[in-house]
Amino acid sequence: MEVSFEGDGKILGSDYHEVGTYWSEPRPDGTLYGEGMGVVVTPDGGTATWKGAGVGKFGQGGTVSYRGAVYFTTSTPKLARLNSCVTLFEFEVDPQGNTHTKNWEWK
Repeated sequence: MEVSFEGDGKILGSDYHEVGTYWSEPRPDGTLYGEGMGVVVTPDGGTATWKGAGVGKFGQGGTVSYRGAVYFTTSTPKLARLNSCVTLFEFEVDPQGNTHTKNWEWK
């Protein structure tokens, strides 16, 4: 299945709007494997693209939960640190399709 989403957040101290898409497929043990890509845009026009992959599982009532890693690419100076780091993520989808993401830099 393929899903597109939008969201707002904060990265390296900057607000952003994000548009992304990911696909996932069930695995024999009932878990999910997925890959995605997207772009974040800051209010001043800065951008960073991302690609990532993760493993997920279905939860109660139609929720889905993924864990994985994301890699960013940017030419925006204030986001440049993203080019040299790996971020780990938690991505949650509720039964209504609302998403919530947390990212941490893997040091």
